[in-house]
Amino acid sequence: MSIRFGNSCVNCDNLVEGNTCKVHGVKVGNSYTCDSFEMKAALKDETNCVTCVKFESSDCANPQKAAPGMSCSHWAPQNATA
Repeated sequence: MSIRFGNSCVNCDNLVEGNTCKVHGVKVGNSYTCDSFEMKAALKDETNCVTCVKFESSDCANPQKAAPGMSCSHWAPQNATA
C-alpha cells in the first residue's frame, strides 16, 4: 500500500487562519476536500529532534546523539492525531 499526501484542506493553499477555506468561506477540517483544491507549493519540513515526541525522553532511540536539527528513522510527531 502506498502512502501519499491527500487532497485534503490541510494540504490546500486555500486554507487560511482559523481553518477557514478562502474560496468557500466556511470552516473546514482534515477530511474535507473539493474541486477547488490547490496543493500548497511547499509543506513544512520540521521533522527533527526538537519536534519529536521522544526527544529528551526515555523512549529516544539515540539519546546520546539527539540534538536540535537532527533527524532519525525513529521520529514521532508531537501532535499526532488519528
